Order: sequence, then structure tokens, then C-alpha cells
Amino acid sequence: MNKITTIGLDLAKNVFHAVCCDENGKIIRKKMLKRSQVLSYFANLPAGLVGMEACASAHYWARELNTLGHQVKLIPPQYVKPYVRGNKNDYNDALAIAEAVVNPEMRFAAVKTTEQQDIQALYRLRERRIADRTALCNQLRGLLAEYGLVLPKGVHVVRKRLPELLEDAENGLSDLFRRLLAQSYQQLRELDEHIDFYTREMMRESRQNDACQRLQTIPGYGPIVASAFHSKVGTGETYRCGRDVSASLGLVPRQHGSGGKEVLLSISKRGDRYLRSLLVHGARAVVIRAVNKKDRLSRWINKVRAQRGYNKATVALANKMARIGWAVLAHKSVYQPA
Repeated sequence: MNKITTIGLDLAKNVFHAVCCDENGKIIRKKMLKRSQVLSYFANLPAGLVGMEACASAHYWARELNTLGHQVKLIPPQYVKPYVRGNKNDYNDALAIAEAVVNPEMRFAAVKTTEQQDIQALYRLRERRIADRTALCNQLRGLLAEYGLVLPKGVHVVRKRLPELLEDAENGLSDLFRRLLAQSYQQLRELDEHIDFYTREMMRESRQNDACQRLQTIPGYGPIVASAFHSKVGTGETYRCGRDVSASLGLVPRQHGSGGKEVLLSISKRGDRYLRSLLVHGARAVVIRAVNKKDRLSRWINKVRAQRGYNKATVALANKMARIGWAVLAHKSVYQPA
């Protein structure tokens, strides 16, 4: 009887589908599993290679199956799609995963630890609250404009001017709208408190994490950027080099080649948009302060800025920051300017 060596597992909320294959790729067994049956089913299988799509709950199941002795690899869903043949169903999806996971040129996603997911949850929640605060301020500015009160852009402007408008009895606002405005101001203060709480937690976790402390030796890395970068990259073992990290974050040029002619376009903007924006903001701060400095990095920044402009120099530095960050994590070292 052929031995099972590869299992493709199609994840879901409650109903999972597994396809077991031998070393030649032939299907040995198929099984539909309820959520409560997954661990017991894999506990009775011989240890093998398990492929899953890097989607919701994938990191949890990867950690659980690793403890059972299986080798788990997570595949980005867009790389699985070309392997699907025939109609779209769960068994065909699981078979496509089993075929993709044994491809020697396949790219895989790193399995996150619980600590990495904690940090990821922190900055995801913080990002959501910042978006809610921005939306609230824009809505209040639009409503006030209908009463002839036009406020400049900026959260700090709205936070400062709302109490003044509520106290001003001559601005023509009705009693009902004043009550609505007071309630919205209270909501704005609550959002500020939420954001401050998440920021304090991220800074506390960053102070307690040795990898984040080492990342902060790199110019442009603060506590928030360092913790977000570490939660994404981890130890850097799943990346061959720093360029793979910058490519996964969308900081390298898109390529278009045909007939032996290669054309480099703008950056691809793939991967984690929030982390990419953090790196760009950190790079922007370094570029601004590099004008009057003479160290090696500042000279390179000023040269690129003179040749290509401010914005391209900022993105180029963000690319370099991602590469240096991988080197610091992978080699367990600190940034060395010389």
C-alpha cells in the first residue's frame, strides 16, 4: 500500500477537506472533517508534509499540526489558484494545495507565533481606531460646513475647536446640534484614549522584546515600526535575503518584460500596506534630517534625492530599511553604520 507523504488541507470555519497523496502525487485518501475532528484525524496519520493556504486561522492550525509531528507549509492563496483544475469545489482546492506544496520553486509564508499574532492584533486594532477617528473628524467638518463653520484639516484642529464652538453662543448653532456635537466630541476623546492605550501597549511590548530593541538601532525604526516589522518578518528564516522582504512588502519595482526587453515600473505595492506605510513614514523622517549630515547613509540619501527627487529617495530608503531590518533579525545583530 502506498504511503501518505503529502496532505492538502482546505481550511474553513466548520467543515474542512483533506486530500492525502503519496510521493508520486496520487490520491490515496479523501476526507471531509468537522472542526472538532481535525486534530484527531491528523494525529492518526503518519507524519508528513501538510500544505494549507495562508488565510484566516492558518497560523493556529499550523502550530497545532506542528506539535503532532507534521511539517506544515503555508502558501499564499494566489499561488494555489493556478493548480486548480476542473470545477471549483473543496476537494479540488485541497488537491491543488497538495500539488502546490511540493513545488520546489513555491514561495511560502512564515508560521506566526502567538507573540507575533499578539503584536499584529495590537497594530490592527490601533489602525482601525485611527481610521475611525479620521472618519469622525471628516464627518464633523462636513456637518459644521453646512452651518457656515469651516475648519481646517487635521485631527488636532477639530479636537481644539469643538469646545470653543460649544461655548460660543453667537455662532448660530441650534440646541439640538450642540447636543449632537457634544456627543461626538465625547466619542472623539474616547477614540483618543483607545489609540493611546494601544500605543502604550505596543511600546511596552517593544521595550520587552530584544529583537525590537535591535531593530530600533536602525535609522527610521521606532517602537511602532519595529514591533510591526518583527510581527511580520519574525526571525527572517523564511526569507532568502533582504530583497525578498522588501519584495513581499511591495517596495521593489514592478517588472514587465517581453522579447528580451525588461522595463522597471513603479513599486508593486504588494503585501502589508500598513507596514509599508510605516516604513515610508520612518524613511521620510530620516530623509528630512539627512540634509546636513555627512555619514555614509546620509550621503547616499542626499545623492538619490538630488538625482531622483524627494519622494523616490524616501521609497528607496524604505526599501533599504526593510533589507537592513531582515539582516538584523536573521543575523541577530544590531545596525552598524560603518
